[in-house]
Amino acid sequence: MTARLIDYHIERLKNKNTNTRLDAINELKLIGDPRALEALEQVFRTDPELDVRKAAQEAGREIYRNTHKNS
Repeated sequence: MTARLIDYHIERLKNKNTNTRLDAINELKLIGDPRALEALEQVFRTDPELDVRKAAQEAGREIYRNTHKNS
């Protein structure tokens, strides 16, 4: 179930609407699954909106930190 939810939000990252992309980033951040990291990195590198790129970077960092803090 979680994989389908992650895929759904990753697909929303391609939406033309900035708020939809930001919402998707926030949902992926809340889920916290490292499977979203690659998609968030892609958004960080290519999205035309600075706010979206910053949100993707922040979400990716938080997911990464939370995944690796016990390593």
